[in-house]
Formats: sequence, structure tokens, C-alpha cells
Amino acid sequence: MPLVESGGGSVESGGSLRLSCVASGFQLNMYDMTWFRQGPGKEREAVARIDSRGRMTNYADSVKGRFTISRDNAKNTLYLQMDSLKPEDSAMYYCAAKQDIHGWNLPSRYRIWGQGTQVTVAS
Repeated sequence: MPLVESGGGSVESGGSLRLSCVASGFQLNMYDMTWFRQGPGKEREAVARIDSRGRMTNYADSVKGRFTISRDNAKNTLYLQMDSLKPEDSAMYYCAAKQDIHGWNLPSRYRIWGQGTQVTVAS
């Protein structure tokens, strides 16, 4: 797998988790990276995006102020720090990579995906 996520788990409401996404077989510093999530019966939605150099970020309104996306290109790794978690954050979380800067929130724009890591937030 070109991207492998980890760090998911079960937490109580208000808790924190840090997700990681490690790339193999390609250099992460050539790609814009985005975290997506998909809950049961829901469409896949973009959560946070970071440009290839780590200088620009975008967030879904639902996670602004609670989630922080970052990257360490030297380690070929992407992160998502999730604080003040809510039950509605429960979902499978995926990292994805693409080389252009357009349509960051559209899953169809991404060709490289991880297998996902499950996040469950209990109320």
C-alpha cells in the first residue's frame, strides 16, 4: 500500500487522537495531502488538506479549531491531531495524495489512497 494510516481507536467525547499516514514508494513532498472521512451510510468528506510544503492548510467547517493537519516530509509522514472529539466525528479516516492544487475537497481528484483507520467517539 502506498499510504498506510494508523492511530485510530475508541475515545470518549472530548478526547483526543493523533492519526498518522506513512507513504512508501514515493516522495510525499511532491504531493498535496488530504484527510477524508466516511461514516456509515454517509458520503466520503474532506476533513483537512495541507499543501506539499506544509505552508497552506484548509479545513472543513465542522472541524475548524479542533483538528490540526501537519506533515513531516523528511519522515514521509502526514498527521492529523484531533482534539475535542465529538460522536459525530466517528468514521473511517483516510489519507489521500494528489499533485495538483485544485478541488482539494473532491475525492474523485485523488488517485492515491490509504486503507483507512477507524475512529469511534463515545458520547
